[in-house]
Amino acid sequence: MSDETKIDETETADSAAAPEAGDATPEDTILRLETEKEEMRGQLLRTLADLDNTRKRAQKEAADARVYAIEKFAAELLNVSDNLARALSALKDDDRAALSEPGQKLLDGIEMTEKELHTVLARNGVLAIAAQPGDAFDPNLHQAVAQVPSPYATGSIHDVFQTGWKIGDRVLRAAMVAVSAGSTN
Repeated sequence: MSDETKIDETETADSAAAPEAGDATPEDTILRLETEKEEMRGQLLRTLADLDNTRKRAQKEAADARVYAIEKFAAELLNVSDNLARALSALKDDDRAALSEPGQKLLDGIEMTEKELHTVLARNGVLAIAAQPGDAFDPNLHQAVAQVPSPYATGSIHDVFQTGWKIGDRVLRAAMVAVSAGSTN
């Protein structure tokens, strides 16, 4: 068989499968066009839905980026807050009363610095996790480092060793706590 014969057979098969425009009835043409229209409409709706999903995802990612952009920096500043808290807790009430005027001013300055640091962190969405003795222990917010006999209910917080912090809905650092094992009776 020659190449011309193969081409002629292919053209004959194609023309038999699809009637020429002149052979189709107006009803067939309308039906074919309606089908094409519905297919294109479906494609358009899927494309619009995909575009809308992409837009919403991009908006959410941008909002998350704004909220959590300072996450690493804030986590590093928590050590500064801890050091200020340790410095302030090292001085007992009796020793505070015995401070000279310059010593009292120094202590006041450290307290103001800690307060300002917490204010700046809060202004940027970094908040301390509430953890007080007697509060319920929440493993999502608290890290139990000890279990001790205590007058508090079993499973509640007995003591807080380190303040926890969160940014938005994310925990930067869980609060380190001792959990009550109940009374020792």
